[in-house]
Amino acid sequence: MAARWVVGHKDGRHRLYENGEVVFEDGRIVFVGHGFPGEVSRRVDYGNALIGPGFVDCDALSDLDTTILGYDNQPAWKKGRVWPRSYLEAGPYEMYSREELAFQKKHAFASLIRNGITTALPIASLFYRAWGETVQEFEDAAEAAAALGIRAYLGPAYRTGNQLVEEDGRIVTHYDEARGLAELAAAIDFAKRHEGAAGGLIRAMLAPDRIETSTAELLRRTAAASRELGIPVRLHCCQSKIEYDLVLAQQGLSPPEWLESLGFLNERCLLPHGTVVSGSRLVDRPGRDLEIIRDSGASIVHCPLVSGRHGNAIDHFGRYRAMGLNIAMGTDTSPPDMVTNLQVGMILARTMAGNAGAVRSEDYYDAATIGGADALRRPDLGRLQPGACADITVFELDRPHSGQVIDPIQTMMLTGHGRDVSTVVIDGRFVMENRIIPGIDEAADNARAQAQFEGLMARYPERTLGHPPMSEIFSSSYAIERSEAIA
Repeated sequence: MAARWVVGHKDGRHRLYENGEVVFEDGRIVFVGHGFPGEVSRRVDYGNALIGPGFVDCDALSDLDTTILGYDNQPAWKKGRVWPRSYLEAGPYEMYSREELAFQKKHAFASLIRNGITTALPIASLFYRAWGETVQEFEDAAEAAAALGIRAYLGPAYRTGNQLVEEDGRIVTHYDEARGLAELAAAIDFAKRHEGAAGGLIRAMLAPDRIETSTAELLRRTAAASRELGIPVRLHCCQSKIEYDLVLAQQGLSPPEWLESLGFLNERCLLPHGTVVSGSRLVDRPGRDLEIIRDSGASIVHCPLVSGRHGNAIDHFGRYRAMGLNIAMGTDTSPPDMVTNLQVGMILARTMAGNAGAVRSEDYYDAATIGGADALRRPDLGRLQPGACADITVFELDRPHSGQVIDPIQTMMLTGHGRDVSTVVIDGRFVMENRIIPGIDEAADNARAQAQFEGLMARYPERTLGHPPMSEIFSSSYAIERSEAIA
């Protein structure tokens, strides 16, 4: 593979090779640079493009994104984003069938590939679930991931608690520890059976849903299993004021302080989103939250686009990096456009810092490649160097919107988006060429996703406080005038 620009890796840092080459064999990189001296069976010159390592998405959406349902419909607890007690007492149920869950995983994995994401740790909403995710759906997810060729860390999400909204608007937590611990046991069994499947493309992870829906016993057992199996564990924490205040009220400790007291934190922990911490604009409480995370070796998974949509941001990327925190990236929304996430992240970081020099383009590119790989303890990912996995993307630089190219990474951060990714190689296999993924009918899948999503919306009143009609849950931007039905 050759192109005007190649992002190689040498001496622990990315570097740019102008008019460079990448050679791989049997799923591994064998050469990056200029003038490969050996013979090749196939040579493709991509012209005015950037060949780089695949993105590592540590919080990759794997369902049909419900962000749009809460985007302008606030507050969340009034709009079906928190179960009312009446729904819990009626008996929560799975709002998607097994076939629908399998489809949305496959649909999401294809979307990740289209955006240059070669390693993904799926995340899905539990709002419409009976409780946690099931082993059955992740059996189907593993099958879909292997067929498409994406590198995926899989494991069903589980929890011992769930937030509820009372009739008076108070948000409380309902606990069912026995159910959550049983789900953890099933997740551990899944991990043992699937670690290293599909020739190593499928790896396992443990995924307790959120810190505020976890009991101490669940977290202790999760940490012990992660250490025993040597697999990563991802726990959403420090992502909302409600979560922070709830943990503080119940435990007398901040979320990081509580995790530290339980012996939960270590270098295998991935923690989305890290926006609400001691000293931040939403927490009027001194503390060492970020220092605790840093000293444990855990990584923050930064999802700037979804955080920004909810009026939040880390303060700020440059400061976190200067402190020595490892920052990985997540998209956590649809489309999973990592490039747009990096652009929004740069804008938010510079705004929060009040300084355009607070962060540079390569800092965010590093986070989406090296940062994610380091969080997973995978020095063979996120970089193109001899011996690394052949996970490669081709990013076009000659699109009409690209503008003039002086530096390809800066151009990506200024004018690019995920749709500029034309070709993706994972483990030495071309999983997408010229934006085409074999076996995927994009138009048909989009139509099916829309129909499935509308079915979910129709069930929203069942799990919304007061059970109002859809018209009261989902507002319209403007008044709608509908055409009369034709007889």
